[in-house]
Amino acid sequence: MAGGKKAKNMGKTAKGKVKETTGKAVGNESLAMKGRAEQAEGDVKQATEKVKDAFKR
Repeated sequence: MAGGKKAKNMGKTAKGKVKETTGKAVGNESLAMKGRAEQAEGDVKQATEKVKDAFKR
């Protein structure tokens, strides 16, 4: 997996976690949901890259 893509996907997951936590702390359910969605998107992209790597070998 390209290092840049891996870091970008992990960054998206981390950013989503921060949004979710912030949303919960201030009682903003919309922000919390956006954070969860962003985490899921990062996780899916990460898994996709792993599958691509598996087929390259």
